Amino acid sequence: MIDISIVIPLLNEEESLRELHQWIVEVMNKQGYDYEILFIDDGSTDNSWSIISALAKENKNVKGLKFSTNFGKSQALHAGFKQAQGKYVITMDADLQDSPEEIPGLIQLIEEKNYDLVSGWKKKRYDSVLFKNIPSKLFNSVARRTSGLKLHDFNCGLKAYKNQVIKSIEVSGEMHRYIPVLAKNAGFSKVGEKVVQHQARKYGNTKFGASRFINGFLDLITISFLSKFGKRPMHLFGALGVIMFTIGFIAAGYIGYIKLYRLFNHLPYRLITDNPWFYISLTAMIIGSQLFLAGFLGEIILRTKNNTDRYQIISQTNLD
Repeated sequence: MIDISIVIPLLNEEESLRELHQWIVEVMNKQGYDYEILFIDDGSTDNSWSIISALAKENKNVKGLKFSTNFGKSQALHAGFKQAQGKYVITMDADLQDSPEEIPGLIQLIEEKNYDLVSGWKKKRYDSVLFKNIPSKLFNSVARRTSGLKLHDFNCGLKAYKNQVIKSIEVSGEMHRYIPVLAKNAGFSKVGEKVVQHQARKYGNTKFGASRFINGFLDLITISFLSKFGKRPMHLFGALGVIMFTIGFIAAGYIGYIKLYRLFNHLPYRLITDNPWFYISLTAMIIGSQLFLAGFLGEIILRTKNNTDRYQIISQTNLD
């Protein structure tokens, strides 16, 4: 097994790729690491793939995958994790805002403190205060409270993992922001954090707009739900269904009892269908049944799901 796999998802970063590659190589050679660099081209429309292909010919440690279209950062990381062979795995962005100089320090923390993963913390940022820094702080605050992980920067692209961590988690949808949470849910609870240097963007523009914060909060709700009930949906939907059905059944029984009581005692009564509570109880029983079925179907889907068809690779280089 090689020492380090560096997984780099990217989209239209042709200006920065050669400089980033050279920077990584210098750090790896200086430290004497046996390494591989995995560039995951997430459907770039510029010359990114041509540059990756050229780098792979120049350096046997460079490997690449190209998606047929833009499937998202989570899918790119999933593909990179699947191919990574290193004892330790580093993820970083391709825009030169993550410094390869931080890699030895991240690895050292894992080795010395036996962390399962170490997440970078961009304590000092060179982004827009109004559109990135403030929303990011709010987002991270909510994520800490929800997940129980005391990380300051969940969305930092620079992270280090033990190999068994990235082989044990499923990064899907837009869950790349919450890989530490996914790792914790998978039983890897030793999560560390290290302050890392944040570089100002040198080329191009950010690929993420303001919508990423809305999506981030929605994903946070999703992962909070999945962490508690993702492997046992019946425990939520089944329980709610039973409660709703029971309430509706008791209410319907009470309505029926009242009518029979009045009939037996020759008291005035009205048709059950004229009683609005009859429809309320009937609705409660129907909703309860549907919730129970939802939980049951969730259990079936969970046991038969197949997540292999998540992206389409149209080209690769230096991969066996």
